[in-house]
Amino acid sequence: MTEASPFTETTGTARYAGFAALAENGPVQQVTLFTGVPVWLITGHAEVRQALTNPDIVKSITEVPHRDHLPPDLIAAMNTHLLSANPPDHTRLRRLVSAAFTRRRIDALEPRIRQISASLLDSLSASPVDLVSAYAYPLPITVISELIGVPSLRQDVFRRLSSIVTTGYAHSAEEYVAAVTEMVDLIRDLIAEKRSDPGDDLMSDLIAVRDGGDKLSDDELTSMVFVLLVAGHETTVNLISTGIYNLLKHPDQLERLRADRTLMPSAIEELLRYDGPAMVTVPAHTKAPVRIGDVTIPANQVVLPTLATADRDPSRFSAPDSLDITRTDNPHMAFGHGIHHCLGAPLARLEARIALTDVLARFPSLRLARPEEDAPRNPALLLNGLARLDVFTD
Repeated sequence: MTEASPFTETTGTARYAGFAALAENGPVQQVTLFTGVPVWLITGHAEVRQALTNPDIVKSITEVPHRDHLPPDLIAAMNTHLLSANPPDHTRLRRLVSAAFTRRRIDALEPRIRQISASLLDSLSASPVDLVSAYAYPLPITVISELIGVPSLRQDVFRRLSSIVTTGYAHSAEEYVAAVTEMVDLIRDLIAEKRSDPGDDLMSDLIAVRDGGDKLSDDELTSMVFVLLVAGHETTVNLISTGIYNLLKHPDQLERLRADRTLMPSAIEELLRYDGPAMVTVPAHTKAPVRIGDVTIPANQVVLPTLATADRDPSRFSAPDSLDITRTDNPHMAFGHGIHHCLGAPLARLEARIALTDVLARFPSLRLARPEEDAPRNPALLLNGLARLDVFTD
C-alpha cells in the first residue's frame, strides 16, 4: 500500500509534486496516511465528483484527530454539524443554518470588510512584513468573529486555539484535547451569554432560528459555531495568502490583473483551482460497496476525495499546472461539491476580492522578500495554507 506523504510536505512545490506522483497511480487507490490510517484516496476530477454525490459514501464523526483521547461529550459538542451529517439530518441542519446565514447578511458585510482591510493595511509595520500574521489572518478572524458575535477580546484566543485544532495530528493528543476543550467551553459560555442577551449577530440568530417546531440542539449549536469559527476563517486565510503569493510568483499574471481589474472574479476562481485552501474534503466512509471510476471500494472503508489533485487533473483542465487568471472553463471543487458544498463560499469570495484588490492597490511595488524560496506551508491533513509570507511593500 502506497504511503501518502504530500500532507506533511512544507513547501508547495514538494506538496503538489507528491500529489502528482500519487495521481499517476490512478484516480482511485488505497494509501496509508501519515497518521497510519489506511484510506481510499480519490484523485481524479470526475471520480471526486462521483464520490461527493454518492449516497453510499457517508460522513461520520469517527475520523477525528486523537479520537481515543477525547471524551464522547466533547466529540458531540464539536462534530454535530453540517460537515459530519448525512441526509436527512444534513438537510435539516442546512435548512436551519441557511435561514440565519443568508446571502443578504453576507452582502451587507462588504463595507465593514473594507474598513477592517484598510485599517490592517494602515497598521502594517515596515518591510519586510509577514502578510499572513499581519493581514491574511486578522482579516477573516475579525470578520467571522463579528459576524458570529465573538467579542474582540476573545478573538485572539480563538485564533490560537483554531490553529491547533486545524492542524490536529501535528500536535500531541494532550495539546489537541486541551485546545478543543478550551474552545468548546468558550463557545458554551458565549451561547449562554447570547441566550440571556441576544444581539444582532449570527450566534443569536442560530439560537433563535426555528423551522416550525424544529431548532438546533445544544450540541448542534456548539458544533455549528465551532465549525464556523474554524472553517469560516482558516480557509479564507489560506485563500488570501496563497492567492497573493501565487500572483507574486507569476508576475505576468499579476500585471494582467493590475492592468485589468475586471479580471478579479476569474482570477479568484483560478487561484482557488490552482492552489486551493483545502487539500481534501472531510473524510467519509462507505456504508456499502461503491464503484468509483473502474474501482469498487468495499464497505466500511475510509474515503478521502482529494481536491488538490482533482483541480489539477489534466483530463479535465488544459495546462492544469499553469496559473491562468483568464481561464473561463473552470469547474474547480475548492469549495467542495454536492450537498456539502461550502455554505460560506460567498463570504470567502467577497473577502478575497476585497483583500486582493486592496493589497494590490495599496502596494504597487509589492514583492516577495525571498523570491528564490518556496514559502513555507503548514503540515496538515485537510487544509493547505502558508505558515508565513514575507514581502516588501515599498
